[in-house]
Amino acid sequence: MPTPRSALAREIRQTKPFRSKRQEAALALLKTVDRLRQRTGEVFEPFGVTDQQYNVLRILRGAGPAGLPTLDIAGRMIEHAPGITRLVDRLEKKGLVVRKRCATDRRQVFCVLAPAGATLLARMDAPVRRMDGLLSALSESQATTLVRLLDAVRAGLNRPSTSRRKA
Repeated sequence: MPTPRSALAREIRQTKPFRSKRQEAALALLKTVDRLRQRTGEVFEPFGVTDQQYNVLRILRGAGPAGLPTLDIAGRMIEHAPGITRLVDRLEKKGLVVRKRCATDRRQVFCVLAPAGATLLARMDAPVRRMDGLLSALSESQATTLVRLLDAVRAGLNRPSTSRRKA
């Protein structure tokens, strides 16, 4: 008796079997991330910010009045942002972030959440909290397991790849 097609196979209209369960899992993860991004975008868009801009604002709120250098912000981002300077530029243009030169080292610039940025985040707090419901299909135990599994995937991705190693 043939194995039933997965929900992913039906969604993407995959007629042939996946190459492996790992391939299917990776594609399912990518499809899920895409759907999550669509839904989070629906939350952020009415406030005039992208998910990456929201992430910068959230990081700066956590940093407090001292702020953070741009590279520190980049290191804390949920999603890798190669254009962190441009991202901060756009937030500064919107009046949500300010840059301040370090008093002891003029070469270093700190980004600080502007009052308008703090106000915007306060307005966004309730809708963002409701985003927890995006994973309401999972029990607490399943969510814990998912976090553990995703931690393992990221740990594996952080190891040097054999395809990237020099011969």
